[in-house]
Amino acid sequence: MHQYQLDKPDNLVDFLEESVKRYPDSDMIGMKNAAGEYVWITYGEFGRRVDNLRAGLAGLGVKRGDCVGIIANNRTEWAICAYAAFGLGARWVPMYEAELTSVWKYIVVDSGIKVLFCSKPAIMEKVKDFPKDIKTLEKLILVEGTGPGSMEDLERSGSSKPVVSIRPQPDEVACLIYTSGTTGDPKGVLLTHGNLSSNTLAGLKIYPEITREDTLLNILPWAHSYALTAELNAVIKLGGKLAIMESIATLAQDMLAVKPDFLVAVPRVFNKIYDGIFAKMNAEKGMKKTLFFAAVESFKQKRALAEEGKSDVLLNLKCALLDRLVFSKIRARFGGRLRGAMTASAAMNPDIARFFFDIGIPIYDCYGMTETSPAIAMNCPAAYKLGSVGRAIDKVKIVIDKSVVEEGATDGEIVNYGPNVMKGYHNKPEATAQVMTADGGIRTGDRGRIDEDGYLFITGRIKEQYKLENGKFVFPSAMEEDIRLIPYIENAMVYGENRPYNICLVIPDFHVLGTWAKQQGLPQDPQALVESKEVQDLIMGEIEKALKGKYGGYEIPKKIVLLTENFSVDDGTLTQTLKVKRRVVLKKHQDLIDAQYPAR
Repeated sequence: MHQYQLDKPDNLVDFLEESVKRYPDSDMIGMKNAAGEYVWITYGEFGRRVDNLRAGLAGLGVKRGDCVGIIANNRTEWAICAYAAFGLGARWVPMYEAELTSVWKYIVVDSGIKVLFCSKPAIMEKVKDFPKDIKTLEKLILVEGTGPGSMEDLERSGSSKPVVSIRPQPDEVACLIYTSGTTGDPKGVLLTHGNLSSNTLAGLKIYPEITREDTLLNILPWAHSYALTAELNAVIKLGGKLAIMESIATLAQDMLAVKPDFLVAVPRVFNKIYDGIFAKMNAEKGMKKTLFFAAVESFKQKRALAEEGKSDVLLNLKCALLDRLVFSKIRARFGGRLRGAMTASAAMNPDIARFFFDIGIPIYDCYGMTETSPAIAMNCPAAYKLGSVGRAIDKVKIVIDKSVVEEGATDGEIVNYGPNVMKGYHNKPEATAQVMTADGGIRTGDRGRIDEDGYLFITGRIKEQYKLENGKFVFPSAMEEDIRLIPYIENAMVYGENRPYNICLVIPDFHVLGTWAKQQGLPQDPQALVESKEVQDLIMGEIEKALKGKYGGYEIPKKIVLLTENFSVDDGTLTQTLKVKRRVVLKKHQDLIDAQYPAR
């Protein structure tokens, strides 16, 4: 950390306390109440609660370097607890509610959590015996409660014995974020105050359009570094407003209620919206359908001309009219104020990105990993290139190492240098040594290339690449993203390591597929659909059509396996950021997979 000149503030305690001082009466975080209305806490009130809880934690013996954990979904109290811990120089260890009890226990033991916050009684019930088995765990605190052992009680006790906040050094650990990853066991990523503060400041530097006057709607978990850095810490630094989505099921209503100016999201959110818009418009008849597709086509033409540095007056007038008649209504469904969104975690399909640019909601692809706090490269309004993940952010350097890929390749492994690089993996020196370079960089495990303008393009994942029996390399993730865009398909995983050809596990979108089956006079229940030859032929044909010309013939799956159950966080086949855990899926469906190949 010391070799990088960091901008101030270089710690998260100053992020909060400067904004509390400047904007005490401004709204900060909004949550829905029992009546379904958003209720806001001001910066001043938030700051007071952080002060009280910090003192309460100090009264429990929490000191600099101790670990304070939480099992909770995003809520106002999550942020209060985090910033109270930061103010004591403690390490913040967040965990997901939707996680196995055994994983919680592993994290509590591995990190040495001293005080653990539990969101609700049901969570508390699952961990109530942890202190008996774990000597380091001294106290469980209930967030949604009153009386002894509750967060409310801890804040009350702290209010009578104030404790001044400390200023952590940039190289002191702020967060211990456990990444489940798509392979291997969970690893605790040690992120410092300098890591997180510098990453947030670098993002805000290239997004001057986002100001404290803006409101963001929270969709992603703060227990992951992406939303923590790009959203919670960024909004706090700005003194802006952040509303918490109730659930993915209420996202449409929450958009209308909050009227967000900007979103931090993942591509899947926009893929589902895109699929929904086109499915609805394809089902329409008459003028509404005609106008929609006329708007889509007209904006395509306008964009194509713009890329050649040209424009057409009549086409511009036509687009302005169609925007008012069609696209403005789509924007209104997002609340009417949405100026753009940032996505990461997976590649955004360029065609979908172009559509959202056309309708006036530009989506900017970014790239990073938990171990880099997380941002490495970002597109932004002033500098973007569709299909890329942007340029390196401030103080970050990207190197492409071609020595670890096949000879003659135009890409290589992405290696990152900068103040965003983690301190290491907690209690895992061997794992740390595997990813850290001798000169302080970190190997991302991703393949990429940088174009002549400095834009980074992701080309695959080193760990996920494999060879077919014929020795040819396959990078399944890009194919899977394209397959998931087929309207009939909800999820997919391509496999073929050391096999004669690729196959694809497919989870259909049973709503869309059911509508098609009804039109064909076929039964619509999921089991009947996956067993139907007509359905199998339809989906195989759609996959071939989506991949042909874009991938080599040897890469395109030769067979498919249709499944009725989607991959999920609950069954361990998805990470918390919705990436497929390949090894878990392979183990779960090994017999089905083996049946797709000739017996050896």
